Amino acid sequence: MKLIPVLICSLALASFAHAATPPSAPTSIQALVQEALTRNPELRFYEAELTAARSARKNAARLAPPEISGSVGHKRARETGGQLAGEGVAWSVGVSQTFEWPGRLSLRKAIANHDITLADLGFSRFKTALAARVRGQAHALAAAGEKARVAREVADRYRALREVLVQRDPAGITPQLELRILEATEVTLRRRATEAGLQADDARLALNQLLGRSADAALEVSPSEPDLPSAPALDNLLAAAQTNNFDLRLRAMELEQQGFRVSLAKNERWPAFTVGPQFSEENAGSQDRIFGLGVSFPLPLWRNNSANVDTARARMVQAETLLNTARRNIERRVVSASRAYETKRAEMAQWRADSTKQFADAAELADRHYRLGAVPATTYVELQKQYLDAVETLLETRREAIHAAAEIEELTGANLLTQP
Repeated sequence: MKLIPVLICSLALASFAHAATPPSAPTSIQALVQEALTRNPELRFYEAELTAARSARKNAARLAPPEISGSVGHKRARETGGQLAGEGVAWSVGVSQTFEWPGRLSLRKAIANHDITLADLGFSRFKTALAARVRGQAHALAAAGEKARVAREVADRYRALREVLVQRDPAGITPQLELRILEATEVTLRRRATEAGLQADDARLALNQLLGRSADAALEVSPSEPDLPSAPALDNLLAAAQTNNFDLRLRAMELEQQGFRVSLAKNERWPAFTVGPQFSEENAGSQDRIFGLGVSFPLPLWRNNSANVDTARARMVQAETLLNTARRNIERRVVSASRAYETKRAEMAQWRADSTKQFADAAELADRHYRLGAVPATTYVELQKQYLDAVETLLETRREAIHAAAEIEELTGANLLTQP
């Protein structure tokens, strides 16, 4: 019986400790980026691709392993008249090594080295794109959460006011119509809050997937407003894209690699040859030993490899075409992203630093004066809706500017986003 009070006290202390545990603190966007670059499951794919390319490089630098061959048999020797001269064991052994035609191994090494470079570029491009996606989803999560909060705030304000008006039992057609307006507007705002909440859930699910977490893991992003400096001149951005863009570097590397493949196809018109020492011994009446050097190569010596050469050249033309197409596409995207970024920055420059707070204060002031009868219902409803629309517009414009800045960074390697 004495254990019961102790057990009750223990359970109470445990419940208090659990209740006193503070919720997880919001995570900064930069911390989320670092976590994604460490825990994202897709990183293993690119790491394995890089490992495979390095292993293939080792194999490309090696000659074919030497081969050993041998034979054994019974020999019977007879003289000219048919008389048996002797019989015994005859055997032979040889070691041979296959050598490629001069220059072929170096071409294969060059192709393998380019495979390593391509895998490394792909890995770097994925990490850059991953960081941009994490930042984009984090900002989308924060913006959707803010939209949902403001929509619920305004909807709750409508509900509280409607409950007050119902308690007053208003008489006349005007108060009843105003009550219906407030009720209908509340329904609309509840829907907007729900949609914003679903957008926040989608962003949280996508962000958890990028971070390598479980889909339903709790995640909160600390509010952040990154500095958005003016973008460099368009000519500088285009020049940076030609040098730093991962897609262009990949296409250029593929074109250079295809040139080595053309040279390799031409080199393979000449066959490999095999050289090695040989030794044989025959014991049939007398002991005969033979030492020699064997050389073998296929016939005809000149291979008709024109089909493979033509194929390699066609692939090279395709790689060159893809490079030129990628350059035009990157140029178009850089120009479009730069213009979008500057347009959004110019739009944001017209805002006051405390625009959101001013809208919130005006909405609260209208609510207070409407209760006193100093503000008509139409003004009150319109101001509350404009407050929500203004907040959504501010958040959406900032998100579009951040998206354009992230695209410029991905295309040119320029660093525009400064995370707090």
